[in-house]
Amino acid sequence: MEARLELKLSQKLIMTPQLQQAIKLLQLSRLELVQSIAQELIENPVLEEMSTENADEDVAEGASASELPAPQEQTAESAAEPEQAQELKSDLEVGPQWDEYLNELGDGRDYGNFEADDKELPSYDQTLTRLPTLNDHLIWQLHLSTSDPAQAKGGEWIIGNLDEDGYLRSTLDEVAQQSGIAVPDLERALVLIQSFDPMGVGARDLRECLLIQVKQLDLQGTLVEKIIEGYLPDLEKRKYLNIAKTLAVTPQEVMEAAEIIIHELEPKPGRPYIASDTNYVVPDVYVIKVEDRYEVQLNDEGLPRVRINSYYRKLLSQKDSIDKVTKEYVEERLRSAQWLIKGMEQRNKTIYKVAESIVKFQLEFLEKGIAQLKPMVLKDVAEDIGMHESTISRVTTNKYMHTSQGIFPMKYFFTTGFAAGSTGAEISSLTVKDSIQRMIKEEDPAAPLKDQQIVDALKGQGIDIARRTVAKYREELRIPPTSVRKRMG
Repeated sequence: MEARLELKLSQKLIMTPQLQQAIKLLQLSRLELVQSIAQELIENPVLEEMSTENADEDVAEGASASELPAPQEQTAESAAEPEQAQELKSDLEVGPQWDEYLNELGDGRDYGNFEADDKELPSYDQTLTRLPTLNDHLIWQLHLSTSDPAQAKGGEWIIGNLDEDGYLRSTLDEVAQQSGIAVPDLERALVLIQSFDPMGVGARDLRECLLIQVKQLDLQGTLVEKIIEGYLPDLEKRKYLNIAKTLAVTPQEVMEAAEIIIHELEPKPGRPYIASDTNYVVPDVYVIKVEDRYEVQLNDEGLPRVRINSYYRKLLSQKDSIDKVTKEYVEERLRSAQWLIKGMEQRNKTIYKVAESIVKFQLEFLEKGIAQLKPMVLKDVAEDIGMHESTISRVTTNKYMHTSQGIFPMKYFFTTGFAAGSTGAEISSLTVKDSIQRMIKEEDPAAPLKDQQIVDALKGQGIDIARRTVAKYREELRIPPTSVRKRMG
């Protein structure tokens, strides 16, 4: 084998830093974009946030990134007056007049300085309120209920092993192995904890949880307790006739007991203490109807508007007045700022074009709702606006669109379809799910629809769909099977 050198000419796509940043900005959600811009404002002194008051001033000065002189180009402004150049240079070297500032502090005026006293005040974060957790609530009751050190320590270990629903998922032997506390002490502690509020806390399974509540509600010996003790699976499947026949009672009595179990007993005692933060969706795009057409508007509210700082803009126009290291640093930061501004502009343009294309394909949905949602894939929009499918995927990820029908993720409009009717037209899978949901909502509780009956009903509407697909969609909609949905009249 002979080793030799060869020259080969080929074309290759190189991911430049600008392209990488543009792609990164494109796939960021709104919150991530705000955080990214805020981080860049901290790290890049050339960038500054533009307020609404100085927006007109910025336009008048022509401070956009495209109008700035390139860092390597010599401009006419570089021949500035020697006095001005010297002033800029001295500002860079000397900085703020700290001596004068410090001298002013000793002139006897009150600047609101904080003087520490003997009191040790709590910090700000310690004064903030927070909702009590299930653990806090139980520990508070434990320390009020017992003075036995072994029982209190065992109770703390048990409370620490409860899940967010209030169940003890570990066995007492496992807790004893972890804590070194004797099992009898843990058993006494568990009995104490099961008497605490909320009712049913400390149970090891659903049956025990409900029986604890039955005891505290003085329902022992009733039909409610008998059903919980031996017939929970039948109750779950609403087999009231089987329960009534076995216990020799009427179906009406079983239904009344079931109503108490369902509506008055809590299967998850820890539910009230689960933190539930409300997350609000801020749309990236508004679709507004103006007369007989729809207009797309980008939502820029809350997004920082950035520009090049005027000080550094003037500084770069007088390169001879600063040293080489400073000039190179400012030029590098300027390039980074320009890439960010141009990347944000490109991101907005791309989102706008994609949103316009979606609106064009889904006009009937905007007018009539989900029943008229058309099947659509990424390729349809990509071909319409002349972009790659991967770009469309990035643009629509974690972005939301506000329409007359509500707020939807932009991915919502991309669905598969089924053949509908003899014309060969397609109908969206989301439309099929909506039809299934409406059928089940309107069904007779005493005789709920089976999956095959739903298939036949859809076929009557011209939608040919398999029974397993109906079952799959029903599960995705979290609709239980017929046996669970059945109600007795």
